Amino acid sequence: QVQLVESGGGLVQAGGSLRLSCAASGRTVNSGVMGWFRQAPGKEREFVAHIRWITGITVYADSVKGRFTISRDNAKNTVYLQMNSLKPEDTGVYYCARAPGITAAPSGYDLWGQGTQVTVSS
Repeated sequence: QVQLVESGGGLVQAGGSLRLSCAASGRTVNSGVMGWFRQAPGKEREFVAHIRWITGITVYADSVKGRFTISRDNAKNTVYLQMNSLKPEDTGVYYCARAPGITAAPSGYDLWGQGTQVTVSS
């Protein structure tokens, strides 16, 4: 049974930075993609970024391009999301997830972490 555990959320002022981590435990499968999503109160869960386990190729939502960086450490089965120049609209619960294929659609992900809160004050 694979589990995903996020950490690193918190409260930060606009313009600040946070680094989220997502550790995968159990019988991990290093294929497909690992993604980050976020959900603000009253809004649908939205795609932030994903990274392919094998090649490291990354994809970002337009809203975070140039500010966020997704990376992975295959030896540690951990994925990171470095968030810089944070804005109040980045506030939400951030989830990491795994997909067996290459997709940005939440429905394509079959394993989710519990989420970590990120709050950006203005």
